[in-house]
Amino acid sequence: MTLGEIVENLPAHIVHKSSDFLQINIENVVASDLMSDVLVTDFENGFLVTSLASEQVIRTADIVGMRCVLLVNDKLPQSAMKELAEDEDITVLSTPLSMFEACVSLGTMLRIFQKERV
Repeated sequence: MTLGEIVENLPAHIVHKSSDFLQINIENVVASDLMSDVLVTDFENGFLVTSLASEQVIRTADIVGMRCVLLVNDKLPQSAMKELAEDEDITVLSTPLSMFEACVSLGTMLRIFQKERV
């Protein structure tokens, strides 16, 4: 599933678009507000869902190789977070959905897009 497909199918808007936005293929979703939990994940082509809107989220995403951060509950990033996302070239999206609703929607999309590609 590409980031473009996520934006088209999930009520989300782009806060910052990375330079490789159209080429990023998402295979795994991690949802957490505890960045220490995110740091122990080992997924490639990951997507981080959180309600935290601080630069620590971008630092954590960069360390574990997440290509995108989705802020839930219509949160917008702090200016320092947006600047760091631009520097690290990480896409940041925002959605009005709750974390639960976003995860259910993303899980459904992952299953649908994986079946279409088989």
